[in-house]
Amino acid sequence: MTTETPDAAASSPDALESAGDRRAITLARLAIGLVQGLALYGLMRATEGEASWSRLNPDLFAPAVLVALFLPAVLLSGVGKLRLPVYLGWSLVAAALLALLAWHDVARQAGVTREATFPVFVFGAAALFIAHHLIVPADRSRRLIAPYPAYFDAAWMSGVQLVLSLAFAGAFWLLLFLGAELFRVIGLTFLGELMREGWFALPATGLAFAAAVELTDVRDSLIRGVRTVALTLLSWLLLVLTGLVAAFLIALPFTGLEGLWSTGRATSLVLAAAAVLIVLINAAYQDGQTAPPRVLQLAARVAALLLTPLIAIAAWGLHLRTGQYGLTPDRIIALACVVVGAAHAAGYGYAALSTLRPGSRWMQPLEAANLVGAALALTAILALFTPVADPTRLAVADQVHRLETGVTAPDRFDYAFLRFDSGRAGMAALQALARSSDPRIAGPAAATLALAAPVPPSPALATPQFEPATPGAAIPDGLAQPVTADDPRYGCLDAGACVVLGRDLDGDGRDEALIATSGIIHLMTRDVSDTWRPAGMFYPPCNSPNDVDLREILRRGELTLDPTPRWPALRSAGGSLPFTPGPCPAAAAR
Repeated sequence: MTTETPDAAASSPDALESAGDRRAITLARLAIGLVQGLALYGLMRATEGEASWSRLNPDLFAPAVLVALFLPAVLLSGVGKLRLPVYLGWSLVAAALLALLAWHDVARQAGVTREATFPVFVFGAAALFIAHHLIVPADRSRRLIAPYPAYFDAAWMSGVQLVLSLAFAGAFWLLLFLGAELFRVIGLTFLGELMREGWFALPATGLAFAAAVELTDVRDSLIRGVRTVALTLLSWLLLVLTGLVAAFLIALPFTGLEGLWSTGRATSLVLAAAAVLIVLINAAYQDGQTAPPRVLQLAARVAALLLTPLIAIAAWGLHLRTGQYGLTPDRIIALACVVVGAAHAAGYGYAALSTLRPGSRWMQPLEAANLVGAALALTAILALFTPVADPTRLAVADQVHRLETGVTAPDRFDYAFLRFDSGRAGMAALQALARSSDPRIAGPAAATLALAAPVPPSPALATPQFEPATPGAAIPDGLAQPVTADDPRYGCLDAGACVVLGRDLDGDGRDEALIATSGIIHLMTRDVSDTWRPAGMFYPPCNSPNDVDLREILRRGELTLDPTPRWPALRSAGGSLPFTPGPCPAAAAR
Protein backbone atom coordinates (compact mmCIF):
# COMPACT_ATOMS: atom_id res chain seq x y z
CA MET A 1 0.00 0.00 0.00
CA THR A 2 2.83 2.40 0.75
CA THR A 3 5.57 3.38 -1.62
CA GLU A 4 8.60 4.94 0.05
CA THR A 5 9.85 7.94 -1.84
CA PRO A 6 13.64 8.15 -1.85
CA ASP A 7 14.88 11.27 -0.18
CA ALA A 8 15.35 13.88 -2.87
CA ALA A 9 18.53 15.04 -1.18
CA ALA A 10 20.12 11.64 -1.52
CA SER A 11 20.63 12.18 -5.23
CA SER A 12 21.42 15.86 -4.97
CA PRO A 13 25.00 16.89 -5.77
CA ASP A 14 24.87 19.21 -2.76
CA ALA A 15 23.82 16.51 -0.29
CA LEU A 16 25.91 16.48 2.85
CA GLU A 17 27.11 12.90 3.22
CA SER A 18 30.57 12.97 4.77
CA ALA A 19 31.23 12.26 8.44
CA GLY A 20 32.66 15.75 8.85
CA ASP A 21 29.54 17.33 7.45
CA ARG A 22 27.41 15.15 9.70
CA ARG A 23 29.31 16.31 12.77
CA ALA A 24 28.94 19.92 11.65
CA ILE A 25 25.17 19.49 11.31
CA THR A 26 24.97 17.87 14.74
CA LEU A 27 26.92 20.67 16.40
CA ALA A 28 24.89 23.30 14.56
CA ARG A 29 21.60 21.80 15.75
CA LEU A 30 22.77 21.53 19.36
CA ALA A 31 23.98 25.12 19.24
CA ILE A 32 20.59 26.24 17.86
CA GLY A 33 18.78 24.42 20.69
CA LEU A 34 21.06 25.94 23.32
CA VAL A 35 20.74 29.47 21.93
CA GLN A 36 16.96 29.10 21.78
CA GLY A 37 16.84 28.09 25.44
CA LEU A 38 19.06 30.99 26.48
CA ALA A 39 16.99 33.43 24.42
CA LEU A 40 13.75 32.22 26.00
CA TYR A 41 15.33 32.52 29.45
CA GLY A 42 16.37 36.09 28.69
CA LEU A 43 12.84 36.90 27.53
CA MET A 44 11.43 35.32 30.68
CA ARG A 45 13.65 37.55 32.81
CA ALA A 46 12.49 40.52 30.76
CA THR A 47 8.94 40.04 32.12
CA GLU A 48 9.95 40.46 35.77
CA GLY A 49 9.02 43.62 37.63
CA GLU A 50 6.41 46.32 37.17
CA ALA A 51 8.72 48.32 34.89
CA SER A 52 9.94 45.30 32.95
CA TRP A 53 11.19 45.50 29.38
CA SER A 54 8.20 43.46 28.19
CA ARG A 55 5.79 46.06 29.59
CA LEU A 56 7.75 49.08 28.40
CA ASN A 57 8.48 47.72 24.92
CA PRO A 58 5.64 45.37 23.86
CA ASP A 59 6.23 46.24 20.20
CA LEU A 60 9.68 44.66 20.49
CA PHE A 61 9.02 41.99 23.10
CA ALA A 62 6.21 40.21 21.25
CA PRO A 63 8.21 39.82 18.00
CA ALA A 64 11.19 38.58 20.02
CA VAL A 65 9.02 35.92 21.68
CA LEU A 66 7.51 34.68 18.42
CA VAL A 67 10.89 34.54 16.71
CA ALA A 68 12.55 32.77 19.67
CA LEU A 69 9.76 30.18 19.80
CA PHE A 70 9.35 29.28 16.13
CA LEU A 71 12.40 30.32 14.13
CA PRO A 72 14.60 27.57 15.65
CA ALA A 73 12.26 24.99 14.11
CA VAL A 74 13.13 26.36 10.67
CA LEU A 75 16.83 26.43 11.52
CA LEU A 76 16.82 22.89 12.90
CA SER A 77 14.85 21.47 9.99
CA GLY A 78 16.64 23.32 7.23
CA VAL A 79 20.27 22.79 8.23
CA GLY A 80 21.85 20.22 5.93
CA LYS A 81 18.77 20.09 3.69
CA LEU A 82 18.87 23.50 2.06
CA ARG A 83 21.72 25.06 0.14
CA LEU A 84 23.49 27.59 2.33
CA PRO A 85 22.34 30.74 0.47
CA VAL A 86 18.74 29.50 0.47
CA TYR A 87 19.03 28.45 4.14
CA LEU A 88 20.30 31.86 5.22
CA GLY A 89 17.85 33.78 3.03
CA TRP A 90 14.81 31.77 4.10
CA SER A 91 15.82 32.02 7.77
CA LEU A 92 15.98 35.81 7.52
CA VAL A 93 12.65 35.98 5.70
CA ALA A 94 11.02 33.66 8.24
CA ALA A 95 12.32 35.77 11.14
CA ALA A 96 11.05 38.94 9.47
CA LEU A 97 7.59 37.43 8.82
CA LEU A 98 7.26 36.19 12.41
CA ALA A 99 8.34 39.57 13.75
CA LEU A 100 5.87 41.35 11.45
CA LEU A 101 2.96 39.15 12.55
CA ALA A 102 3.73 39.69 16.24
CA TRP A 103 4.40 43.42 15.84
CA HIS A 104 1.11 43.99 14.02
CA ASP A 105 -0.78 41.90 16.57
CA VAL A 106 0.49 44.14 19.39
CA ALA A 107 0.48 47.45 17.50
CA ARG A 108 -3.22 47.20 16.64
CA GLN A 109 -4.15 46.89 20.33
CA ALA A 110 -5.13 49.82 22.51
CA GLY A 111 -4.38 50.39 26.18
CA VAL A 112 -1.35 50.12 28.40
CA THR A 113 -1.09 46.32 28.57
CA ARG A 114 -0.45 44.94 25.09
CA GLU A 115 0.77 41.45 24.34
CA ALA A 116 0.65 38.88 21.56
CA THR A 117 -2.66 37.03 21.37
CA PHE A 118 -3.18 33.29 21.10
CA PRO A 119 -4.29 33.28 17.42
CA VAL A 120 -1.03 34.83 16.22
CA PHE A 121 0.92 31.95 17.78
CA VAL A 122 -1.32 29.30 16.20
CA PHE A 123 -1.56 30.84 12.74
CA GLY A 124 2.06 32.00 12.79
CA ALA A 125 3.21 28.43 13.39
CA ALA A 126 0.87 27.16 10.65
CA ALA A 127 2.15 29.73 8.15
CA LEU A 128 5.75 28.85 8.97
CA PHE A 129 5.11 25.11 8.53
CA ILE A 130 3.38 25.61 5.18
CA ALA A 131 5.98 27.99 3.79
CA HIS A 132 8.91 25.85 4.94
CA HIS A 133 7.54 22.75 3.29
CA LEU A 134 6.90 24.59 0.05
CA ILE A 135 10.49 25.88 -0.01
CA VAL A 136 12.47 22.78 1.05
CA PRO A 137 11.23 20.40 -1.70
CA ALA A 138 11.57 23.10 -4.35
CA ASP A 139 15.18 23.82 -3.38
CA ARG A 140 16.16 20.16 -3.14
CA SER A 141 14.70 19.40 -6.56
CA ARG A 142 16.13 22.64 -8.04
CA ARG A 143 12.71 23.52 -9.42
CA LEU A 144 10.20 26.26 -8.66
CA ILE A 145 7.52 23.61 -8.23
CA ALA A 146 8.83 20.24 -7.06
CA PRO A 147 7.27 16.85 -7.88
CA TYR A 148 4.36 16.16 -5.57
CA PRO A 149 6.02 13.16 -3.84
CA ALA A 150 8.75 15.54 -2.62
CA TYR A 151 6.16 17.78 -0.91
CA PHE A 152 4.44 14.78 0.61
CA ASP A 153 7.72 13.33 1.86
CA ALA A 154 8.96 16.59 3.39
CA ALA A 155 5.72 17.61 5.12
CA TRP A 156 4.75 14.26 6.61
CA MET A 157 8.30 13.41 7.62
CA SER A 158 8.61 16.75 9.43
CA GLY A 159 5.27 16.22 11.12
CA VAL A 160 6.32 12.84 12.49
CA GLN A 161 9.73 14.20 13.44
CA LEU A 162 8.12 17.08 15.33
CA VAL A 163 5.85 14.76 17.32
CA LEU A 164 8.71 12.40 18.19
CA SER A 165 11.00 15.27 19.18
CA LEU A 166 8.37 16.76 21.48
CA ALA A 167 7.81 13.32 22.99
CA PHE A 168 11.56 12.94 23.52
CA ALA A 169 11.76 16.31 25.30
CA GLY A 170 8.81 15.31 27.48
CA ALA A 171 10.44 11.96 28.33
CA PHE A 172 13.67 13.80 29.17
CA TRP A 173 11.82 15.84 31.77
CA LEU A 174 10.02 12.81 33.17
CA LEU A 175 13.41 11.20 33.78
CA LEU A 176 14.66 14.35 35.47
CA PHE A 177 11.62 14.38 37.75
CA LEU A 178 12.19 10.72 38.58
CA GLY A 179 15.83 11.38 39.38
CA ALA A 180 14.92 14.38 41.53
CA GLU A 181 12.51 12.23 43.54
CA LEU A 182 15.14 9.52 44.02
CA PHE A 183 17.61 12.07 45.34
CA ARG A 184 14.96 13.71 47.51
CA VAL A 185 14.18 10.51 49.43
CA ILE A 186 17.81 10.35 50.56
CA GLY A 187 17.83 14.00 51.57
CA LEU A 188 19.41 15.55 48.45
CA THR A 189 17.31 18.30 46.85
CA PHE A 190 19.85 19.86 44.49
CA LEU A 191 18.37 18.35 41.32
CA GLY A 192 14.82 19.43 42.11
CA GLU A 193 16.02 22.94 42.89
CA LEU A 194 18.08 23.01 39.69
CA MET A 195 15.09 21.98 37.61
CA ARG A 196 13.11 24.95 38.94
CA GLU A 197 15.73 27.39 37.71
CA GLY A 198 14.88 28.98 34.37
CA TRP A 199 18.54 29.27 33.36
CA PHE A 200 18.73 25.47 33.48
CA ALA A 201 15.23 24.38 32.44
CA LEU A 202 14.90 26.34 29.20
CA PRO A 203 18.36 25.65 27.71
CA ALA A 204 18.08 21.99 28.75
CA THR A 205 14.72 21.69 26.99
CA GLY A 206 16.10 23.37 23.88
CA LEU A 207 19.06 20.99 23.81
CA ALA A 208 16.82 17.94 24.32
CA PHE A 209 14.53 18.98 21.46
CA ALA A 210 17.46 19.72 19.14
CA ALA A 211 19.10 16.39 20.01
CA ALA A 212 15.83 14.61 19.19
CA VAL A 213 15.63 16.35 15.81
CA GLU A 214 19.21 15.24 15.05
CA LEU A 215 18.66 11.66 16.19
CA THR A 216 15.49 11.26 14.15
CA ASP A 217 17.14 12.86 11.13
CA VAL A 218 20.09 10.46 11.28
CA ARG A 219 17.78 7.45 11.60
CA ASP A 220 15.76 8.27 8.50
CA SER A 221 14.42 4.73 8.17
CA LEU A 222 13.00 4.93 11.69
CA ILE A 223 10.96 8.03 10.83
CA ARG A 224 9.74 6.48 7.60
CA GLY A 225 8.59 3.40 9.46
CA VAL A 226 6.69 5.43 12.04
CA ARG A 227 5.18 7.54 9.28
CA THR A 228 4.04 4.46 7.40
CA VAL A 229 2.29 3.07 10.47
CA ALA A 230 0.67 6.42 11.27
CA LEU A 231 -0.59 6.91 7.71
CA THR A 232 -1.94 3.36 7.54
CA LEU A 233 -3.93 3.82 10.75
CA LEU A 234 -5.23 7.23 9.72
CA SER A 235 -6.26 6.00 6.28
CA TRP A 236 -8.50 3.32 7.78
CA LEU A 237 -10.09 5.91 10.07
CA LEU A 238 -11.24 7.56 6.85
CA LEU A 239 -13.86 4.82 6.54
CA VAL A 240 -15.33 5.76 9.93
CA LEU A 241 -15.48 9.52 9.39
CA THR A 242 -16.80 9.18 5.83
CA GLY A 243 -19.66 7.06 7.10
CA LEU A 244 -20.44 9.49 9.91
CA VAL A 245 -20.39 12.56 7.68
CA ALA A 246 -22.50 10.83 5.02
CA ALA A 247 -25.07 9.82 7.66
CA PHE A 248 -25.09 13.38 9.01
CA LEU A 249 -25.77 14.86 5.58
CA ILE A 250 -28.45 12.28 4.79
CA ALA A 251 -30.22 13.05 8.08
CA LEU A 252 -30.26 16.83 7.55
CA PRO A 253 -33.30 16.92 5.19
CA PHE A 254 -35.30 15.13 7.86
CA THR A 255 -34.06 17.00 10.95
CA GLY A 256 -33.47 20.43 9.46
CA LEU A 257 -30.63 22.80 10.24
CA GLU A 258 -32.19 24.47 13.28
CA GLY A 259 -30.40 22.19 15.73
CA LEU A 260 -27.08 22.90 14.07
CA TRP A 261 -27.65 26.67 14.06
CA SER A 262 -28.75 26.61 17.71
CA THR A 263 -25.29 25.48 18.81
CA GLY A 264 -23.86 28.90 17.93
CA ARG A 265 -20.76 27.22 16.50
CA ALA A 266 -22.12 25.50 13.41
CA THR A 267 -19.52 26.98 11.06
CA SER A 268 -16.53 26.01 13.19
CA LEU A 269 -17.93 22.52 13.80
CA VAL A 270 -18.53 21.80 10.11
CA LEU A 271 -15.17 23.31 9.10
CA ALA A 272 -13.43 21.09 11.64
CA ALA A 273 -15.10 18.01 10.16
CA ALA A 274 -14.01 19.11 6.66
CA ALA A 275 -10.42 19.69 7.82
CA VAL A 276 -10.19 16.23 9.38
CA LEU A 277 -11.61 14.69 6.20
CA ILE A 278 -8.90 16.45 4.17
CA VAL A 279 -6.16 15.07 6.43
CA LEU A 280 -7.55 11.53 6.27
CA ILE A 281 -7.98 11.65 2.49
CA ASN A 282 -4.31 12.61 2.20
CA ALA A 283 -3.36 9.79 4.56
CA ALA A 284 -5.01 7.39 2.12
CA TYR A 285 -3.61 9.06 -1.02
CA GLN A 286 -0.08 9.56 0.37
CA ASP A 287 2.35 10.35 -2.48
CA GLY A 288 -0.05 9.05 -5.14
CA GLN A 289 2.42 6.54 -6.57
CA THR A 290 0.47 3.47 -5.44
CA ALA A 291 -3.29 3.21 -5.01
CA PRO A 292 -4.57 1.91 -1.64
CA PRO A 293 -7.03 -1.02 -1.33
CA ARG A 294 -10.27 -0.56 -3.25
CA VAL A 295 -12.35 0.06 -0.14
CA LEU A 296 -10.11 3.00 0.77
CA GLN A 297 -10.23 4.29 -2.81
CA LEU A 298 -14.02 4.31 -2.63
CA ALA A 299 -14.00 5.98 0.80
CA ALA A 300 -11.58 8.67 -0.40
CA ARG A 301 -13.74 9.43 -3.45
CA VAL A 302 -16.90 9.67 -1.38
CA ALA A 303 -15.16 11.79 1.26
CA ALA A 304 -13.82 14.12 -1.43
CA LEU A 305 -17.36 14.67 -2.73
CA LEU A 306 -18.73 15.19 0.80
CA LEU A 307 -16.44 18.18 1.29
CA THR A 308 -18.60 20.32 -1.00
CA PRO A 309 -21.85 20.10 1.04
CA LEU A 310 -19.89 20.54 4.29
CA ILE A 311 -18.26 23.73 3.07
CA ALA A 312 -21.60 24.92 1.68
CA ILE A 313 -23.25 24.44 5.09
CA ALA A 314 -20.40 26.31 6.77
CA ALA A 315 -20.68 29.16 4.27
CA TRP A 316 -24.46 29.35 4.68
CA GLY A 317 -24.21 29.41 8.47
CA LEU A 318 -21.60 32.14 8.32
CA HIS A 319 -23.77 34.11 5.89
CA LEU A 320 -26.76 33.91 8.24
CA ARG A 321 -24.78 35.01 11.32
CA THR A 322 -23.13 37.84 9.42
CA GLY A 323 -26.48 39.02 8.05
CA GLN A 324 -27.96 39.04 11.55
CA TYR A 325 -25.09 40.48 13.57
CA GLY A 326 -22.48 41.74 11.12
CA LEU A 327 -18.81 40.86 10.85
CA THR A 328 -16.58 40.12 13.82
CA PRO A 329 -12.87 39.23 13.82
CA ASP A 330 -13.72 35.57 14.39
CA ARG A 331 -16.20 35.54 11.51
CA ILE A 332 -13.65 37.10 9.17
CA ILE A 333 -11.13 34.39 10.06
CA ALA A 334 -13.89 31.80 9.57
CA LEU A 335 -14.62 33.32 6.16
CA ALA A 336 -10.97 32.86 5.17
CA CYS A 337 -11.17 29.25 6.32
CA VAL A 338 -14.30 28.76 4.22
CA VAL A 339 -12.50 30.12 1.15
CA VAL A 340 -9.53 27.79 1.69
CA GLY A 341 -11.93 24.92 2.34
CA ALA A 342 -13.87 25.71 -0.84
CA ALA A 343 -10.66 25.55 -2.88
CA HIS A 344 -9.91 22.12 -1.44
CA ALA A 345 -13.50 20.95 -1.94
CA ALA A 346 -13.47 21.98 -5.59
CA GLY A 347 -10.13 20.34 -6.27
CA TYR A 348 -10.93 17.17 -4.36
CA GLY A 349 -14.35 16.86 -5.98
CA TYR A 350 -12.80 17.18 -9.41
CA ALA A 351 -10.17 14.60 -8.43
CA ALA A 352 -12.87 12.15 -7.33
CA LEU A 353 -14.82 12.56 -10.56
CA SER A 354 -11.74 12.48 -12.78
CA THR A 355 -11.04 8.89 -11.76
CA LEU A 356 -14.14 7.87 -13.67
CA ARG A 357 -12.31 8.54 -16.94
CA PRO A 358 -10.66 5.42 -18.39
CA GLY A 359 -6.89 5.38 -18.00
CA SER A 360 -6.73 8.22 -15.46
CA ARG A 361 -4.51 7.87 -12.37
CA TRP A 362 -6.36 7.58 -9.10
CA MET A 363 -7.23 11.05 -7.66
CA GLN A 364 -4.23 12.71 -9.33
CA PRO A 365 -5.77 16.24 -9.45
CA LEU A 366 -5.69 16.15 -5.65
CA GLU A 367 -1.98 16.98 -5.87
CA ALA A 368 -2.57 20.32 -7.56
CA ALA A 369 -5.46 21.03 -5.19
CA ASN A 370 -3.17 20.54 -2.19
CA LEU A 371 -0.52 22.90 -3.56
CA VAL A 372 -3.07 25.57 -4.47
CA GLY A 373 -4.77 25.18 -1.11
CA ALA A 374 -1.46 25.48 0.75
CA ALA A 375 -0.52 28.64 -1.14
CA LEU A 376 -4.00 30.07 -0.55
CA ALA A 377 -3.88 29.29 3.17
CA LEU A 378 -0.45 30.89 3.48
CA THR A 379 -1.65 34.00 1.65
CA ALA A 380 -4.76 34.23 3.83
CA ILE A 381 -2.75 34.00 7.06
CA LEU A 382 -0.28 36.65 5.98
CA ALA A 383 -3.14 38.95 4.92
CA LEU A 384 -5.21 38.45 8.08
CA PHE A 385 -2.37 39.00 10.52
CA THR A 386 -0.86 42.01 8.80
CA PRO A 387 -2.45 45.38 7.94
CA VAL A 388 -3.56 44.03 4.54
CA ALA A 389 -6.78 42.43 5.84
CA ASP A 390 -6.73 42.97 9.60
CA PRO A 391 -9.94 41.25 10.84
CA THR A 392 -10.44 43.77 13.64
CA ARG A 393 -10.26 46.76 11.29
CA LEU A 394 -12.65 45.12 8.80
CA ALA A 395 -15.08 44.13 11.57
CA VAL A 396 -15.11 47.65 13.02
CA ALA A 397 -15.80 49.14 9.60
CA ASP A 398 -18.68 46.72 9.01
CA GLN A 399 -20.27 47.27 12.43
CA VAL A 400 -20.08 51.05 12.11
CA HIS A 401 -21.53 50.87 8.59
CA ARG A 402 -24.48 48.83 9.89
CA LEU A 403 -25.05 51.46 12.58
CA GLU A 404 -24.85 54.42 10.22
CA THR A 405 -27.12 52.84 7.61
CA GLY A 406 -29.76 51.86 10.15
CA VAL A 407 -29.31 48.10 9.93
CA THR A 408 -28.42 48.13 13.64
CA ALA A 409 -30.45 50.44 15.87
CA PRO A 410 -28.41 52.82 18.08
CA ASP A 411 -29.85 51.31 21.27
CA ARG A 412 -28.82 47.80 20.17
CA PHE A 413 -25.30 48.64 18.98
CA ASP A 414 -22.37 47.11 20.88
CA TYR A 415 -20.33 50.20 21.75
CA ALA A 416 -18.29 48.15 24.24
CA PHE A 417 -16.91 46.08 21.35
CA LEU A 418 -15.33 49.21 19.90
CA ARG A 419 -14.04 50.37 23.28
CA PHE A 420 -12.57 47.17 24.69
CA ASP A 421 -12.38 44.43 22.04
CA SER A 422 -11.23 46.02 18.81
CA GLY A 423 -8.03 47.86 19.65
CA ARG A 424 -7.02 51.13 18.07
CA ALA A 425 -9.38 50.78 15.13
CA GLY A 426 -12.32 50.45 17.50
CA MET A 427 -11.22 53.38 19.65
CA ALA A 428 -10.86 55.62 16.60
CA ALA A 429 -14.33 54.59 15.37
CA LEU A 430 -15.86 55.15 18.81
CA GLN A 431 -14.33 58.63 19.04
CA ALA A 432 -15.83 59.43 15.65
CA LEU A 433 -19.23 58.17 16.78
CA ALA A 434 -19.02 60.34 19.90
CA ARG A 435 -18.86 63.35 17.56
CA SER A 436 -21.90 62.19 15.59
CA SER A 437 -24.70 64.67 14.96
CA ASP A 438 -27.20 61.98 16.01
CA PRO A 439 -27.59 62.22 19.82
CA ARG A 440 -28.83 58.62 19.94
CA ILE A 441 -25.36 57.58 18.76
CA ALA A 442 -23.15 60.30 20.24
CA GLY A 443 -24.48 59.88 23.78
CA PRO A 444 -23.83 56.15 24.25
CA ALA A 445 -20.52 56.44 22.38
CA ALA A 446 -19.27 59.21 24.66
CA ALA A 447 -20.44 57.32 27.75
CA THR A 448 -18.63 54.19 26.62
CA LEU A 449 -15.46 56.18 25.93
CA ALA A 450 -15.48 57.33 29.54
CA LEU A 451 -15.52 53.77 30.89
CA ALA A 452 -12.27 52.43 32.31
CA ALA A 453 -13.40 48.78 32.21
CA PRO A 454 -16.24 46.81 30.62
CA VAL A 455 -19.52 46.98 32.48
CA PRO A 456 -20.44 43.49 33.69
CA PRO A 457 -23.50 42.18 31.89
CA SER A 458 -26.71 42.40 33.81
CA PRO A 459 -27.63 39.06 35.40
CA ALA A 460 -30.40 37.14 33.69
CA LEU A 461 -33.84 37.75 35.12
CA ALA A 462 -36.70 35.28 35.36
CA THR A 463 -40.21 35.58 36.76
CA PRO A 464 -41.14 33.01 39.43
CA GLN A 465 -44.49 31.23 39.47
CA PHE A 466 -46.25 30.66 42.79
CA GLU A 467 -49.20 28.54 43.86
CA PRO A 468 -51.10 30.10 46.77
CA ALA A 469 -51.39 27.82 49.77
CA THR A 470 -55.12 28.55 49.86
CA PRO A 471 -56.80 28.27 46.46
CA GLY A 472 -57.88 31.68 45.24
CA ALA A 473 -55.75 33.59 47.72
CA ALA A 474 -53.65 36.49 46.48
CA ILE A 475 -49.91 36.27 46.15
CA PRO A 476 -48.22 38.90 48.39
CA ASP A 477 -47.65 42.12 46.47
CA GLY A 478 -44.31 42.34 44.67
CA LEU A 479 -43.27 38.77 45.47
CA ALA A 480 -43.59 37.52 41.88
CA GLN A 481 -41.24 40.10 40.41
CA PRO A 482 -38.41 39.01 38.03
CA VAL A 483 -35.40 37.83 40.04
CA THR A 484 -31.81 36.72 39.44
CA ALA A 485 -30.28 33.30 40.05
CA ASP A 486 -29.00 34.22 43.53
CA ASP A 487 -32.57 34.72 44.82
CA PRO A 488 -34.41 31.72 46.38
CA ARG A 489 -37.40 32.56 44.17
CA TYR A 490 -35.31 31.65 41.09
CA GLY A 491 -36.06 28.01 41.91
CA CYS A 492 -39.77 28.64 41.40
CA LEU A 493 -39.78 29.09 37.63
CA ASP A 494 -41.82 25.95 36.94
CA ALA A 495 -45.51 25.84 37.70
CA GLY A 496 -46.22 23.94 40.91
CA ALA A 497 -42.62 24.06 42.11
CA CYS A 498 -43.37 26.47 44.98
CA VAL A 499 -46.31 27.09 47.29
CA VAL A 500 -46.52 30.50 49.00
CA LEU A 501 -48.25 31.59 52.20
CA GLY A 502 -48.37 35.12 53.63
CA ARG A 503 -48.32 35.29 57.45
CA ASP A 504 -47.12 37.68 60.13
CA LEU A 505 -44.57 35.55 61.99
CA ASP A 506 -42.90 38.16 64.20
CA GLY A 507 -45.93 40.20 65.23
CA ASP A 508 -44.86 43.46 63.59
CA GLY A 509 -48.17 43.83 61.76
CA ARG A 510 -46.69 43.02 58.34
CA ASP A 511 -46.96 39.70 56.58
CA GLU A 512 -43.85 37.75 55.72
CA ALA A 513 -43.88 35.23 52.88
CA LEU A 514 -43.27 31.51 53.31
CA ILE A 515 -42.20 29.88 50.04
CA ALA A 516 -42.25 26.09 50.25
CA THR A 517 -40.46 23.72 47.94
CA SER A 518 -40.51 19.97 48.44
CA GLY A 519 -37.78 20.06 51.12
CA ILE A 520 -37.32 23.65 52.38
CA ILE A 521 -39.53 26.59 53.35
CA HIS A 522 -37.86 29.91 52.51
CA LEU A 523 -38.69 33.00 54.54
CA MET A 524 -38.93 36.32 52.68
CA THR A 525 -39.30 39.69 54.46
CA ARG A 526 -39.74 43.28 53.31
CA ASP A 527 -37.02 45.85 53.89
CA VAL A 528 -37.53 49.58 54.49
CA SER A 529 -37.96 50.14 50.74
CA ASP A 530 -40.72 47.50 50.66
CA THR A 531 -38.50 45.13 48.64
CA TRP A 532 -38.65 41.40 49.36
CA ARG A 533 -35.39 39.99 50.76
CA PRO A 534 -34.51 36.40 51.80
CA ALA A 535 -34.21 36.14 55.60
CA GLY A 536 -33.55 32.44 56.05
CA MET A 537 -35.33 29.12 55.84
CA PHE A 538 -37.16 26.46 57.77
CA TYR A 539 -36.24 22.84 57.23
CA PRO A 540 -36.87 19.45 58.86
CA PRO A 541 -34.18 18.07 61.20
CA CYS A 542 -31.25 16.67 59.22
CA ASN A 543 -31.99 13.11 60.36
CA SER A 544 -35.70 13.24 59.53
CA PRO A 545 -37.25 11.22 56.69
CA ASN A 546 -37.00 13.01 53.39
CA ASP A 547 -40.34 11.82 52.01
CA VAL A 548 -42.30 14.75 53.51
CA ASP A 549 -43.31 17.34 50.92
CA LEU A 550 -43.35 20.68 52.74
CA ARG A 551 -45.63 22.17 50.10
CA GLU A 552 -48.40 19.91 51.37
CA ILE A 553 -47.98 21.31 54.87
CA LEU A 554 -48.73 24.81 53.59
CA ARG A 555 -51.62 23.57 51.47
CA ARG A 556 -53.24 21.83 54.44
CA GLY A 557 -52.83 24.86 56.68
CA GLU A 558 -51.32 22.81 59.50
CA LEU A 559 -48.81 25.42 60.68
CA THR A 560 -48.69 26.77 64.22
CA LEU A 561 -46.02 28.99 65.78
CA ASP A 562 -43.48 28.23 68.52
CA PRO A 563 -42.78 31.47 70.42
CA THR A 564 -39.16 32.61 69.99
CA PRO A 565 -37.45 36.05 70.08
CA ARG A 566 -38.38 36.79 66.46
CA TRP A 567 -38.77 33.93 64.00
CA PRO A 568 -40.77 31.12 65.60
CA ALA A 569 -40.34 27.52 64.64
CA LEU A 570 -43.13 26.12 62.53
CA ARG A 571 -45.07 23.18 63.92
CA SER A 572 -47.19 20.71 62.01
CA ALA A 573 -48.55 17.25 62.55
CA GLY A 574 -45.24 15.91 61.26
CA GLY A 575 -43.08 17.76 63.81
CA SER A 576 -41.17 21.03 64.20
CA LEU A 577 -39.38 23.00 61.46
CA PRO A 578 -36.70 25.20 63.10
CA PHE A 579 -35.56 28.46 61.50
CA THR A 580 -31.98 28.80 60.30
CA PRO A 581 -30.17 31.39 58.20
CA GLY A 582 -28.63 28.56 56.16
CA PRO A 583 -29.49 24.93 55.27
CA CYS A 584 -28.05 21.77 56.75
CA PRO A 585 -26.36 19.54 54.13
CA ALA A 586 -29.31 17.18 53.90
CA ALA A 587 -31.77 20.02 53.36
CA ALA A 588 -29.57 21.66 50.76
CA ALA A 589 -29.65 18.49 48.72
CA ARG A 590 -33.43 18.46 48.82
